[in-house]
Amino acid sequence: MIAEGHNAVVTARDVDKVADLAADEADRVLPLPLDVTETAQMRNAVGNAEEKFGGVDVLVNNAGYGYRAAVEEGDDSDIRALFETQFFGAVAMIKAVLPGMRARRSGAIVNISTIGVQIMPTGSGYYAASKAALEAMSGALYGELKPLGISVTVVEPGAFRTDFAGRSLTQSTAVIDDYADTAGKRRKEHDTAHGTQPGDPAKAAKAIIAAVESDEPPAFLLLGNDALATYRRLAEARLNTIQAWEHLTTNTDIDA
Repeated sequence: MIAEGHNAVVTARDVDKVADLAADEADRVLPLPLDVTETAQMRNAVGNAEEKFGGVDVLVNNAGYGYRAAVEEGDDSDIRALFETQFFGAVAMIKAVLPGMRARRSGAIVNISTIGVQIMPTGSGYYAASKAALEAMSGALYGELKPLGISVTVVEPGAFRTDFAGRSLTQSTAVIDDYADTAGKRRKEHDTAHGTQPGDPAKAAKAIIAAVESDEPPAFLLLGNDALATYRRLAEARLNTIQAWEHLTTNTDIDA
């Protein structure tokens, strides 16, 4: 976005990690500290953005981290913290920018999800659930905001070569041996995917910008050949299951 000549507010919990992005573009780039679970920081970030640039035209909700655990292994505090960041934090950011977008009758909201919502992989049930909640909310939001000239796009990336499977990946402290052959295989110590993912983050960013700038931004966008192939495979499998059990599905209405 910065390379395309747009103004940008770049945020991180540690602002020093994004400060270099404004080194030569201080007039167009505003680095700010932001933890989306901290209300004061969130309001400050939106207020500073509106003051410097006159408003927020595009919000990208990308705050998040991975969490791996079998459902039984998951710690309650870890699970709630995950949802605070990846669902409630995103909702808070959306609520903060919407008054300005509604007043202008324009804007775009991009919520970054994951192909994991479709896969529902063992060991990542809570992560997938937090993103599934984000997607369901986004679907309703799309219908509420489209008449107001504001777009909402859910992005489901496949595997991209980011730090997601590195420093951003967490897991439960509890380990239950019975899940060694399912969820256990996805624990960090067994993960070899980091650094080998096929997706290019720079190309993903360009694709998102192209979608947002289109005449009719999509409500749903897959990113990556792996995501597309996975989605098609799972959609076909689900359709086959629906058809196999259609005799029960269609036999539940009240008799005439």
